[in-house]
Amino acid sequence: MGKYFGTDGFRGRANETLTAIHAFRVGRFLGRYFTKGNRERARILVGKDTRRSSYTLEYSLAAGATASGADVYLLHVTTTPSVAYLTRTEHFDCGVMISASHNPYADNGIKLFNSHGEKTEDSLETLIEAFVDGGTLPLATGEDVGRTVDYVSGRNRYLAYLLSLPRVSFRGVRVGLDCANGSAFMLAKAVFDALGAQTYAIGVTPDGVNINRACGSTHPEALAALVTEQALDAGFAFDGDADRCIAVDERGRILDGDAELYILARSLKARGELDGGGIVATEMSNAGLEKSLAGEGIAVCRTEVGDRFVYEELLKRGYLLGGENSGHVIFRKYATTGDGIVTALKLLETALEHKCPLSLLAEGYAPLPQVTRAIRLRERAAALSDARVQEAKHRAEMLTGGRVVLRLSGTEPVIRILTEGEDAALCREACDLVEGALRASGEAL
Repeated sequence: MGKYFGTDGFRGRANETLTAIHAFRVGRFLGRYFTKGNRERARILVGKDTRRSSYTLEYSLAAGATASGADVYLLHVTTTPSVAYLTRTEHFDCGVMISASHNPYADNGIKLFNSHGEKTEDSLETLIEAFVDGGTLPLATGEDVGRTVDYVSGRNRYLAYLLSLPRVSFRGVRVGLDCANGSAFMLAKAVFDALGAQTYAIGVTPDGVNINRACGSTHPEALAALVTEQALDAGFAFDGDADRCIAVDERGRILDGDAELYILARSLKARGELDGGGIVATEMSNAGLEKSLAGEGIAVCRTEVGDRFVYEELLKRGYLLGGENSGHVIFRKYATTGDGIVTALKLLETALEHKCPLSLLAEGYAPLPQVTRAIRLRERAAALSDARVQEAKHRAEMLTGGRVVLRLSGTEPVIRILTEGEDAALCREACDLVEGALRASGEAL
């Protein structure tokens, strides 16, 4: 991770560690970088989520890019995967999404995509960081100054693409949606309604500060209650920028990304469409996923946390399906990044094709007990390497007889703890042990 860029873009507290000046300078660099050497001026696509600060960052970045000579196409409020999709299919030089994903409203971020709709290379992020910290570039003048273009029509193209994906009608299916008061607040319901579903939506009244607040993929309990109260067939919760999806079955049981991967992998294999015979998961995925899929003859390859790493491994191995337990699921055939709405469409399609509910499709998945926590500390790297923490980790592993994972979050100033084993009580005890060592080794935020 660099000074500003983590595993999912430039992330920080709006107007504190990520300011309008930062966004302006990122735009200045992108506009010049992609215009340089081109016969035609650079074309940059920009979308944003519903955070109040997203407007400031969007306009600042657009001002910087046009000042450097690029044309900026504004999608306005849209989803991260729509930016990735349109950057690739509409031949933009790069795409930018203003969002902090699942984080609280006071945070924000700048996610970058290359012309193929993939997360940008580390080398480009390094160049951007150097410029943000004091680099100089000439300003465009005269007719070389760029322009901004209202590109709402791009959202309609993405909507049409989503509608083309399901192979069955959703007519008569009762579906609950939680749009996290975020990017999907209009799009998701429009998709399911157009496909014939009877849709019940919550988290669709964004006010700039309620994004992800007690709703969405990080708080799917409200959706679970809706599904049971209304006797719905299924529910799907998205995060602030809709690149994640957490499902809820007809009984109100929450199905995380690992359960989703289990359902989808088995279905793809049954249809002869599981390219490479395996899937990609991350180090945070439940060991039960590997054990459950092994019985189906499906291999599971693990990689670092972050959908960019999942996608890279998919390309390397020629696999079709991969994802994270947080709900990032990538279908390489359809998208270059996690797409929550695509995930929801494919899960519901699977249930309808198999003529059985999600609860039955997930029945063979047997996750091991896990405990996860996020500890906010100032000097995270130092705390992680502290001898007391390493000793506590070793003792925790002995206690659980399973896995203990400690990792620096690439999107928040936290250290994430995962303990996993056969006994839930021992996992909690092990997590307490590691948390205590971490708090003793660093200053809390």
